[in-house]
Amino acid sequence: DGCLLNVCPHERDRESSLTSPLLRKTKPLMTEFSVKSTIISRYAFTTVSCRMLNRASEDQDIEFQMQIPAAAFITNFTMLIGDKVYQGEITERAKKSGDRVKEKRNKTTEENGEKGTEIFRASAVIPSKDKAAFFLSYEELLQRRLGKYEHSISVRPQQLSGRLSVEVIILESAGIASLEVLPLHNSRQRGSGRGEDDSGPPPSTVINQNETFANIIFKPSVVQQAKIAQNGVLGDFIIRYDVNREQSIGDIQVLNGYFVHYFAPKDLPPLPKNVVFVLDSSASMVGTKLRQTKDALFTILHDLRPQDRFSIIGFSNRIKVWKDHLISVTPDSIRDGKVYIHHMSPTGGTDINGALQRAIRLLNKYVAHNDIGDRSVSLIIFLTDGKPTVGETHTLKILNNTREAARGQVCIFTIGIGNDVDFRLLEKLSLENCGLTRRVHEEEDAGSQLIGFYDEIRTPLLSDIRIDYPPSSVVQATKTLFPNYFNGSEIIIAGKLVDRKLDHLHVEVTASNSKKFVILKTDVPVGPQKAGKDVTGSPRPEGDGEGDPNHIERLWSYLTTKELLSSWLQSDDELEKERLRQRAQDLALSYRFLIPFTSMKLRGPVPRKDGLEEAHGMSAAMGPEPVVQSVRGAGTQPGPLLEKPYQPRIKISKTSVDGDPHFVVDFPLSKLTVCFNIDGQPGDILRLVSDHMDSGVTVNGELIGAPAPPNGHKKQRTYFRTITILVNKPERSYLEITPSRVILDGGDRLVLPCNQSVVVGSRGLEVAVSANANVTVTIQGSIAFVILIHLYKKPAPFQRHHLGFYIANSKGLSSNCHGLLGQFLNQDARLTEDPAGPSQNLTHLPLLQAGEGPEAVLKVKSHQVPVVWKQRKIYNGEEQIDCWFARNNAAKLIDGEYKDYLASHPFDTGMTLGQGTSREL
Repeated sequence: DGCLLNVCPHERDRESSLTSPLLRKTKPLMTEFSVKSTIISRYAFTTVSCRMLNRASEDQDIEFQMQIPAAAFITNFTMLIGDKVYQGEITERAKKSGDRVKEKRNKTTEENGEKGTEIFRASAVIPSKDKAAFFLSYEELLQRRLGKYEHSISVRPQQLSGRLSVEVIILESAGIASLEVLPLHNSRQRGSGRGEDDSGPPPSTVINQNETFANIIFKPSVVQQAKIAQNGVLGDFIIRYDVNREQSIGDIQVLNGYFVHYFAPKDLPPLPKNVVFVLDSSASMVGTKLRQTKDALFTILHDLRPQDRFSIIGFSNRIKVWKDHLISVTPDSIRDGKVYIHHMSPTGGTDINGALQRAIRLLNKYVAHNDIGDRSVSLIIFLTDGKPTVGETHTLKILNNTREAARGQVCIFTIGIGNDVDFRLLEKLSLENCGLTRRVHEEEDAGSQLIGFYDEIRTPLLSDIRIDYPPSSVVQATKTLFPNYFNGSEIIIAGKLVDRKLDHLHVEVTASNSKKFVILKTDVPVGPQKAGKDVTGSPRPEGDGEGDPNHIERLWSYLTTKELLSSWLQSDDELEKERLRQRAQDLALSYRFLIPFTSMKLRGPVPRKDGLEEAHGMSAAMGPEPVVQSVRGAGTQPGPLLEKPYQPRIKISKTSVDGDPHFVVDFPLSKLTVCFNIDGQPGDILRLVSDHMDSGVTVNGELIGAPAPPNGHKKQRTYFRTITILVNKPERSYLEITPSRVILDGGDRLVLPCNQSVVVGSRGLEVAVSANANVTVTIQGSIAFVILIHLYKKPAPFQRHHLGFYIANSKGLSSNCHGLLGQFLNQDARLTEDPAGPSQNLTHLPLLQAGEGPEAVLKVKSHQVPVVWKQRKIYNGEEQIDCWFARNNAAKLIDGEYKDYLASHPFDTGMTLGQGTSREL
């Protein structure tokens, strides 16, 4: 239940119904349904675009719906209705119980769909003869099951579409070992047919691949769509693939300070299983459910290995145990077990607690009384279709009883059949006892689901797995302890590296394997990968000109959020639950994930910009940038045609930071200019101006990395790719500026493309964009910043589209202002040692051949700073200035040290230097 429905301003009441508007004679026409997925190292970014046309002479209701995988997080939703843009925004979810009241207006909701999916719905009113478009983005980490990753895309547009396409791009640096596109799968088959050919990819699918790259396009014509299903419900487009695995210790990938470790050893002997099958035989299981379950158990019993041990328990209001101890696997014991299952008859209530307690006692007794020379894994496979009705019926008590009895030594795998099952109880039983859970819908084949689930856990290879990294090298790693590793699955760990320049990461894996204790140790090379290229070097599809997102950072945030949600679900301590809820919410807000603790609000309407209809909202398929960023008019991609328009010289002071951060500070009273460099790390967010307590203004800049030019003295270059400005007075406004767009959130959210000139105002704030040149931000008329936009027609490897930040007017900033630039605004500087004697005019020193002049000592505040005379180019290299240069990353010039100026997130207002600590969002 992760999506709070929200509202945009159509006040027209309506009854939510998918069928009624679609049954009208002139129902809205779907002109386009397209999905684009990019999978980078198992992490999938997906964007769905749907365009509708209302051909009728009156306004019409329309509902957009999309099944998304249950494990995915929605990251964005945008709706275009006529000439209005409604932008989804991820916000905190109110904790009060009344927050889920149904609204009969334009809205978005999420609910359970088919097995393993949820349905996202958005309803709207389209004016007569007008158009609408919906853009939905979501992300997920693909799980390896039975030796394959599976990526499933729901293609159910509810009608034949003029343009229908699904494109999937796979980038795997380890190499793609196998790849298959399955026939379209429609588990419910309601009103839908099958294509003529039921084997192999759906008709019109084109697959291009090399060793590390695959591009799959499914683009059926209207005729081909009609052959599959007249009503447009085509089904799931499913891709399965696996990657090459060289090292037994796994594959470690690194990007900009984040790492991911994929661990999937193979060629190990299986561990023996001690397994108890616990089968619900209450009255509600009568008929098909029990028959299918019995058939599946017959198949599973035949699959048991000679070294396994097993028993069977049937339960209703009585607990019926086949044998009071675990039995060896022999042809006779399998036959006897099948006979016992065959004679089970459905009757009575459901004693879940009693059945679990008996199963755990059986397993504990066997392990305690048998000095097992070889190591083994104890499992319960528990199947029910109901809620506890007999014995202990209180959920919390059942969970506590089970946890205390199992003591982490028994893993419980649960299967819930039908709609009456207490799925939350089963989920917690499995989560708390190292197992997995599956749901089988009423009309699905329980037997095949049970066999498929068992196949995932039939071959345990390792138990008690622990993966260690040096604490001095790795922080904020996800879970590193795992009870079991089953053949065909994968263990994934992600974290942050303390040192981004690390060459090797030491990894230790300890685990139990059938006859011995396994220890793997190695130093894994982690050569840094550049942010601007994908990990394979294959051509990336066009992004939005901002540099690619860090997929490993997104993967880390996804996995961490999932683990926080899981811990929250398991915890019974209210204080602990609140702490976990807050951490999960903060992370989800930071990375724009829709989770149970965040909600999506529709902001708007915002007038649509020219050319919007032609712009395809596809950039979000490349990563976490909001869809609306790409809703910005045609022809915006940086490329050979990009020309900077002529502009008059902007009147700005020299106090600035630009390029590979070159800082310039102007001291007008003494007619001195001081400059310095800061060598930061990609991903660092630097506090530039910090005046939160007084004028209410904070400016932060986020760095992006690039390799150094050939023969340069630096290892890498860094530039500002994002400038964020928080204005707290008189009302709060947020500004986020990148080379491609400006987001202004001051009550209403505006997204302005940087390739169009525009001026907007909100709450004493004025933002003026000069196309592809600069953005001027004026606050209360007394503070002005200019952000220069630097774009390259054909960027060299060491160049990145980036920003420069200039302070044009600082009158409104207080004397307490701080930050890397802000601390100098109300100061003066003087030279305490005159290198050229009293007669020399310091502002016109002759330059030496090497570009550096004499040394001197500068006094700023109480600092004595050795400086050297230098010449610098600013304003994108168009103007030359002379300055006194402070070496060593300005160590003696700035208050404190580099780390004191690092912000934790783009809108962090905390500052430990200058005015005391203040941290809020």
